Amino acid sequence: MPDQAIVARPAPGQDDALPALPSLRVLLAGPRGFCAGVDRAIRVVEEALRRYGAPVYVRHEIVHNRTVVEALETKGAIFVEELDEVPPDGHVVFSAHGVPKTVPAEAERRNLLYLDATCPLVSKVHREAERHFANGGPDSRHILMIGHAGHPEVVGTMGQLPPGAVTLVNDSGEARRVMPADPTRLAFITQTTLSVDDTAEIVAILRARFPLIEGPKREDICYATTNRQEAVKAIAPGCDLVIVIGSPNSSNSQRLREVAERSGAPRALLVPRLRDLDWSVLDGVATLGITAGASAPETLVQEMVMALAGRYRLQIEERTVTQEDVIFKLPAPLG
Repeated sequence: MPDQAIVARPAPGQDDALPALPSLRVLLAGPRGFCAGVDRAIRVVEEALRRYGAPVYVRHEIVHNRTVVEALETKGAIFVEELDEVPPDGHVVFSAHGVPKTVPAEAERRNLLYLDATCPLVSKVHREAERHFANGGPDSRHILMIGHAGHPEVVGTMGQLPPGAVTLVNDSGEARRVMPADPTRLAFITQTTLSVDDTAEIVAILRARFPLIEGPKREDICYATTNRQEAVKAIAPGCDLVIVIGSPNSSNSQRLREVAERSGAPRALLVPRLRDLDWSVLDGVATLGITAGASAPETLVQEMVMALAGRYRLQIEERTVTQEDVIFKLPAPLG
């Protein structure tokens, strides 16, 4: 759940003008915003800066949100694409999405002190992949990974095993076409930030084609992704427009936009932050839904609601489908 309540108040002296403002009903989806894995990853960078001092290097965006990245940069974090940009004996943090095994191996070879901020739920998928692979022995299964090509989480998960051990399945079409060498020795895993409904369709196709395929012992799509999609489904049918606050490269934010439209909203837009909002999209909107991806801070939601309060007489309703209390400990040596 968001950690701060939203209060929309008119600007000083605006009370008399309120009747002249158009009305707007706002439905806030809950849960929304930061998940436990994102919160943990940000705390890893902040604690590393406190403990070791600036600069601390971060390989790739710690989470997919420019507001978060820019805030950490002001505190002394330096974001790099690869480890060769980190000076000898530097401190480096791996992002919440996870990294291939070659990355920590390279950090150790270069004597870099590294901290792994991989979300524990992503690490769980890594361990599942290793269990299915079984070191390539007689119990080994070829793995089909349901996910999006090029996403850092997919790259990191596939990078836990040797080349050829995992085949990526992007969508239902690929699920129908994939032709593994041995259909009787298969397992599947999934990216944690996928559409719950799309993934269920793909899994159903794979199970129908390959009855002996083995799935995860527990759902791979993380609790936060599932909860945020369920919250959007709860508000979308009653909205003229749903705004998802999140970055374009955020998988879970993109899925929220798709889920909103599939669940009855005539339109759904992904808006990184207030300054990116084209106010004309609100023309003719009587009920607006707002949510935020798991890597988007609640401050971005508050900022948007306050800006709306300057233009409309707001009727705000919070629709909460579940409460979240998950907290992940910091990794060693920070924990």
